[in-house]
Amino acid sequence: MAILGQIRQRSIFLILVIGMALFAFVISGVFDGSSNGGAPTDPIAVVNDEDIEVDFFRQLVEQTERSYGVSTLQAVNTVWEQSLRSLILDQQYDYLGIDAGKDQIEQIISSNDGFLNDPRFQNEAGFFDFGRFTDFIATMKAENPTAFEQWKFQEASMIALAKENIYLNLIRSSSSFTQQEGKMAYHLENDKVNMEYVQIPYDIVSDEEIQVSDAEIKKYIANNKADYMNEAYRHIQYVFFAEEASPEDEARLYDELEALLDQKVEYNEVSKLTDTIEGFKTTKNLTDFIDRYSEQAFDSVYKAKGSLPGEYAEVIFGLEENEVFGPYKDNDSYKISKLIDRKRNANIRASHILIAYEGAQRANSTVSRTKAEARRVANRLLRTARRNPDGFADLAKENSDGPSAQIGGDLGFFREGVMAPEFFEFANKNRVGRIGLVETDFGYHIIRVEDKQDLVLLAEVVKAIVPSDETSNIVFREATQLEVDSKNNKDFVATAEKNDYELIPVRNLSPMDELLPGGIGRQRAIVQWAFNEDTALGAIRKFSLPQGGYAVVQLSKIGKPGVKSVEEVRTQVTTLLEKEKRAASIQEKFASYDTLEALAEAVEGKIQTASAITQKNATLVGAGNEPYVIGAAFALKDGATSDLIVGNRGLYKIKVVNKEIAIDISNYSAYQSTLRNEEYRRINTSVYEALKSAASIEDNRALYY
Repeated sequence: MAILGQIRQRSIFLILVIGMALFAFVISGVFDGSSNGGAPTDPIAVVNDEDIEVDFFRQLVEQTERSYGVSTLQAVNTVWEQSLRSLILDQQYDYLGIDAGKDQIEQIISSNDGFLNDPRFQNEAGFFDFGRFTDFIATMKAENPTAFEQWKFQEASMIALAKENIYLNLIRSSSSFTQQEGKMAYHLENDKVNMEYVQIPYDIVSDEEIQVSDAEIKKYIANNKADYMNEAYRHIQYVFFAEEASPEDEARLYDELEALLDQKVEYNEVSKLTDTIEGFKTTKNLTDFIDRYSEQAFDSVYKAKGSLPGEYAEVIFGLEENEVFGPYKDNDSYKISKLIDRKRNANIRASHILIAYEGAQRANSTVSRTKAEARRVANRLLRTARRNPDGFADLAKENSDGPSAQIGGDLGFFREGVMAPEFFEFANKNRVGRIGLVETDFGYHIIRVEDKQDLVLLAEVVKAIVPSDETSNIVFREATQLEVDSKNNKDFVATAEKNDYELIPVRNLSPMDELLPGGIGRQRAIVQWAFNEDTALGAIRKFSLPQGGYAVVQLSKIGKPGVKSVEEVRTQVTTLLEKEKRAASIQEKFASYDTLEALAEAVEGKIQTASAITQKNATLVGAGNEPYVIGAAFALKDGATSDLIVGNRGLYKIKVVNKEIAIDISNYSAYQSTLRNEEYRRINTSVYEALKSAASIEDNRALYY
């Protein structure tokens, strides 16, 4: 099982992205001709006429939930993307006849550090032996069938990766860049233009001059339908009834804890005698007392002052031994606390300057000094630090090899067992302000003791603040009454407003949404109800929420797939059309001004200068990203002045002062290589995205989740 653990740790990408996929072949099939299959019937999706079976999909969802602690819908969406990727790519492999043989699989296994460094798979010379590895798998199959079944998922991921490498390499091999393309990249990066310009911002045109009608919005949508298509959606509105403890509940809880403080005498109905019940202040067995009365077990960890409840930290930290404080409120609980023990000066803060040497533990590979040299450097810095203690932080920033160098060597507070024993011993024994030198496995440390604090051990009785049954019943009745009244009078909004309830609208829900605004979090059941074919427009329903409380929900709109309405895109399209109209208005008013000087005077602006602008970085200082404007500048001749150019933040008139064309170099291979590497990275993601966009995908997730 150790090997399986290593695989899980070191091959997470394979396991999640490709490993839990739909490939039927396994490494064992390469060797013995066997294969693995399953035949659930109902598909959760159909991709290019090929099913993704729901039973297997559910298994992967459950496995993802268990492994990563995510919600069901998060797991569904993760597995969905993995499954689509696996199937779409597998369809391409089948179409092209791509398969992974023993050589490709061996190459992937032989590049995994978990296998390479495992002594079980190494030969007498200490090198990885693929034969020993396959023998191990064969033994696992015969002697540990459960482990072998788990291993099959790893095998599937490796075969998937091998096929993907072959597929992507075929695509990459068709992607090449010539010297001429390298030359173009070189000039895009190194050619420079110096220019002057006048910017006319769009807001020079007043809002009163620009009007956009519904007819214009409709026309724009009709001409750009592809950009404004709607999937099915729903609008809902709801009232949230939080199930929270009332002030009376909190007062009752306070009284319960207060009653635990002192001993009391109670009459025992069974024995017909009086019993003396020990209180928190006097009990000799704190552990049993806490187990009996507290909702949290006894915590034997000593605590620093900073970890205590902020409002009461000073009081609690200042308690004497066996002194009790409380009841008091700490977030969502009430507590009573008793100080059991105090460790004086056990919480230490120190700064250090680490001088590492070659061979020291965790030493950076760039460290080449010997141990003797490190000792000499450390002694020199020790003398400097003692002469000028106030300069310790600057000395650490300039000289320390430790990760804390950038913050002046400050290590914060620590306690015994956190630092190397030699380090802690010095810090523990010496007074605040003391500077000294110690050696550990990490090198030499010049240490300055910054501060010391006590640590305290507390015994605490904790009671969570929860609503009483009476409070919960009131919340239930209020939510139920709103549901009933709204259904009776058929006016959800008016009924909510009559009772002064806050109505929370939720717009544009999609079938696979889960997270709702308004403080109720993930509520998949509400979304499923909204998209259920039997839920009519205007329907009202009360939902009991998993975290407590209720939501009374109304379905307020049913959106069908198709082109979005004017109301849905009014703001977005109006902004675009207003920009077009402002540009046209500016062109009409100022196009006749031939020079920058005349234009600047007309718009009460100024001529601005932009120097050393390249086409690769299309930013104008003071104006922002303006690629079209900068492109136009490179198209003009030296000294030429442009017409008005429409940009992102206004219209521009530019004058080219001069262009600095970079001197050609003899070889552009470095630029070719950069272009090729960028293309390879793009291929890794864009190829699948292109295949996915072209695929026919029937999504049935909402039917099952």
